[in-house]
Amino acid sequence: MTIKVGINGYGTVGKRVADAVELQDDMEIVGVAKRSPTYEAELAVEKGFNFYAASDKYLDKFEKKDIPIEGMLDDLLDEAEIIVDGTPSGAGYKSQYEKAGVKALWQGGESHELTGFSFNSMANYEDALGKDYLRVVSCNTTGLLRTLYPLHRDIGMESVKAVMIRRSADPWDTKRGPINSINPVLNIPSHHGPDVQSVVPEINIQTTAVKVPTTIMHLHSVIVDLKKHVDTEEILDIWNKTPRIKFFNASQGVDSTAKIMEWAKDRNNTRGDLNEIAVWDDSVKVEDKTLYYYQAIHQESDIVPENIDAIRAMMEIEEDNMKSINRTNEAMGIE
Repeated sequence: MTIKVGINGYGTVGKRVADAVELQDDMEIVGVAKRSPTYEAELAVEKGFNFYAASDKYLDKFEKKDIPIEGMLDDLLDEAEIIVDGTPSGAGYKSQYEKAGVKALWQGGESHELTGFSFNSMANYEDALGKDYLRVVSCNTTGLLRTLYPLHRDIGMESVKAVMIRRSADPWDTKRGPINSINPVLNIPSHHGPDVQSVVPEINIQTTAVKVPTTIMHLHSVIVDLKKHVDTEEILDIWNKTPRIKFFNASQGVDSTAKIMEWAKDRNNTRGDLNEIAVWDDSVKVEDKTLYYYQAIHQESDIVPENIDAIRAMMEIEEDNMKSINRTNEAMGIE
């Protein structure tokens, strides 16, 4: 079975998911849709994707730029079995998907209430089997779950406290973010803790966030009260066996988010992305039953493999989460 995937919103997430879908041997892109004729629309056509207009507002501009249109979004919905929605939060396409009878998944910018189900490949893949609609949680929440869920499963946690030191904007976004400032996020606690609990309600977590003038990554400072004492080596062993976690160490010369991104570029990762969660193994320390560590999140790309796994679960072509994860990782070159 080859799953016919459509992308609505060919931006930061949409273009990355489209490329990841094309790497899989059990799914294909039948078309991408976008509202406006940006350079990304031109690149989608250059890559050979069938292009659809998500709105008739800019049809004349598509024509002026010689961007060939296969049809409107409704036409794409006739071709696709499932839609990956990468549009800005609140864009409001759900009723259109429902009318067309097409499955759809959204990104973490949307609320849990939109679909009633928030997804993480490790934590609740089996519960997503056959779902018509779901939401892949945000980059920060995905990062937290990648490291916390294995501890919850294998050791048990009394509580988690984490500070999100957040990039202000994506690298391309010149319209927002502090320039010479550190901005506390004054909605306390931040939304990240409840977002983790939308996937695993049993995790007792409180979070706060701070915006800083960088664009390349988020950084998390995490403190976990474990249910029992374990050695630091046991924590590292659990994470070493967990997919999509990548260890770095200051002795390698990788002591900052900038150097992690440089490593990803030197490795020739597509777009210089890092789909894995970066953990400094030299930051991991257990004192009594308290675990401390730092991790870094590449906000543009860590959710991409989760989207691929979500597609498989929703279409029920793979019931085992680890088989899907391994299949996705192999296709995408994730170690």
